[in-house]
Amino acid sequence: MPPTCTRGEELGLPEVADLPDAVLQDPVRLRSAGMRKGRDGCRVPMPWGTTGPSYGFGTGSPWLPQPPSFGALSVDAQREDPDSTLHLYRPAVRLRRAAGADGRLVWNERADPRLLDFTSGTLRCLVNASTDDVSLDAAGTPALSSSPLPTSPDVLPPDTVIWYTGP
Repeated sequence: MPPTCTRGEELGLPEVADLPDAVLQDPVRLRSAGMRKGRDGCRVPMPWGTTGPSYGFGTGSPWLPQPPSFGALSVDAQREDPDSTLHLYRPAVRLRRAAGADGRLVWNERADPRLLDFTSGTLRCLVNASTDDVSLDAAGTPALSSSPLPTSPDVLPPDTVIWYTGP
């Protein structure tokens, strides 16, 4: 899956990598005579609804075409899905604010390279970016996780993020 763009991150929208050359308009691309791609793949309008010529972004066609997959990733679709990125993103933003996380990260050393471990404010984040369970030594109760956690509190499943708060 392509990287997620800053625009639409609360929906987990992927970058639209296959835009036709005829619609590309980013000044970076134009100034580089097409040698640099530019940001157009991340500037495709956000989908608000599940149908329509612009998935609810407006009444007509958008300035950059949205892929058919955007209907299922729209705000309306994700509001109805408790397992959606939108339903994870909203409490994560509230948690980040409450913990005083300001974007400055302090990386915590880990013996296991499969686990990313950092703090920001009083928020601690552990990321298992591997395909295997990873043993944890984190104390405390998770404040939020990206997927259901196993009954064992000392194991982080694959492709899972867990957030802890505390002093």
